Amino acid sequence: MPTVILTGLPVPGSALADELRSLGFEVRPAATPSDTAAALALVPADQRVAVVDGEFVGHVHALRLALTDPRFDACAVTGAFAVQPGARAALDRAAALDASAPVGHGTYPDRLAAAVEAAGTPVHRPELGTLVAAVPATVEERRAATAAVAAVDEEAVRLRTAVKSRDGFFTTFFISPYSRYIARWCARRGLTPNQVTTASLITALIAAGCAATGDRWGYVASGVLLLVSFVLDCTDGQLARYSLQYSTMGAWLDATFDRAKEYSFYAGLALGAARNGDDVWALALGAMILMTCRHVVDFAFNEANHDATANTSPTAALSDKLDSVGWTVWVRRMIILPIGERWAMIAVLIAFTTPRIVFYALLVGCAFGALYTTAGRVLRSLTRKAKRTDRAAQALADLADSGPVAELTGRAIGRMAPGAGIAAAVIGSGALLWAAWAHTFGSRQVIVAAVFYALLAGAAVARPLKGALDWLVPPVFRAAEYTTVLILAAKADVPGALPAAFGLVAAVAYHHYDTVYRIRGGTGAPPHWLVRTIGGHEGRVLLTAVLAYVLASRATDFPVALTALAVFVALVVLVESIRFWVSSGAPAVHDEGEPA
Repeated sequence: MPTVILTGLPVPGSALADELRSLGFEVRPAATPSDTAAALALVPADQRVAVVDGEFVGHVHALRLALTDPRFDACAVTGAFAVQPGARAALDRAAALDASAPVGHGTYPDRLAAAVEAAGTPVHRPELGTLVAAVPATVEERRAATAAVAAVDEEAVRLRTAVKSRDGFFTTFFISPYSRYIARWCARRGLTPNQVTTASLITALIAAGCAATGDRWGYVASGVLLLVSFVLDCTDGQLARYSLQYSTMGAWLDATFDRAKEYSFYAGLALGAARNGDDVWALALGAMILMTCRHVVDFAFNEANHDATANTSPTAALSDKLDSVGWTVWVRRMIILPIGERWAMIAVLIAFTTPRIVFYALLVGCAFGALYTTAGRVLRSLTRKAKRTDRAAQALADLADSGPVAELTGRAIGRMAPGAGIAAAVIGSGALLWAAWAHTFGSRQVIVAAVFYALLAGAAVARPLKGALDWLVPPVFRAAEYTTVLILAAKADVPGALPAAFGLVAAVAYHHYDTVYRIRGGTGAPPHWLVRTIGGHEGRVLLTAVLAYVLASRATDFPVALTALAVFVALVVLVESIRFWVSSGAPAVHDEGEPA
């Protein structure tokens, strides 16, 4: 059980101790800094511990933000400071030092927070907005602070801040106005974000099953259930923010289930269309490829630039200027077809049209969004003089997902000229896709092109990816690998080839999303043995080309080979991913950035 040490003399009539107990803390009094240091020594080192000034006046939610957020090792507001085990040693040292000779000014918890931060431990200070957190020095100040607390509707603030600060138009105006109340209802009944996330996944899978019937009632039901799933998807994050129930498991579920739901629904649409004699598996796979590559563009650009120096450009300045005009913000968010708009479009179209029309709309809309965002980022990259860090270059190398063949080639080639990375990636990918498209299924030329691609893949990452456009290397590789699988499966022209290719790309895409969220959490990419075991992107391309060549005379076996490869990749990746995300070292990553 977490412990809070209430310092100083108790204030008559104060409800502070009861408020702290309502947040789940055991409360222990300590009259002096020496008493606090002694009390800290009695609290086990593996427990959260907080120090709160006995004269604190403020909202309970201000205390909740400071004392219970699991994402930070140390967190503070005026008069309250809490640490998790990772920062406990720093707190103990600061308390011992302050007990012998007070350090700095302010309340005792404030002095401890300042000392811990000065020693090198980051201290998170949440934005309180209109919430109050104060330690009054006089009776008049205490009356004023108490009046300020009474003047603010704490629950309204808590509901408002439960909504993601940056979201799409559809989510902001059609979902969040009521989903936040669903989140509060869940919190008051003890439901967790993970349970809501799981309910969202189950609802989406039922929606996919309804779509797979191929009947009009199934299509209508699938559209309705897809929207319900999206409401729950918004609710789980709002519940996490409302009650500060962040967790490593929640991070993993939140990071992966959106894609699992959407791509499962694509598969359901393809199965439903097949029941009516319309084969749209190529369109379904194309939509998944386009969406995944678009996300990799987002991830790679952000990783390359978020810690770059001299990171300004005329294009970025123009974007900021447009954001100052209210309506342009919403237009620019809508035209990229984020998840809310995308799912709403799918739900409406499937209720009244066919899966083929849904996929046509998805491909057109997502292609436009991808071109719009990528073009803007290319312009920014070419006009800014950013200096990228070694961390950013390593993140891009990890996102490239290079396997043993690329590693050997890279060592043999050594460093190349700046800018050669993206050039090698584009040339190798272009040659591979042209060969796969221009030649018949099982052609030897495709193997030659795959070898050429693998060699240039090594050349692309031989030098640290710090060039202006090197952030494009990972998405270029993703597009080349996924699209090659699509083309070869389509060229095989046998039943089951495209569904098997869909499964293979889905398994590999999961690995790439998993890599992204590990990097975002600051824990680095998946272990290198995993990348080597599943071949790296160039190894999988080579293997797929060889399988097509070997099975050219009996193409009906090609779907079996793709399915076996998909199962192998999925098993290896999922086992390692689950092991990581349920471990104590996994980060509590929750997406607060741009809508997906």
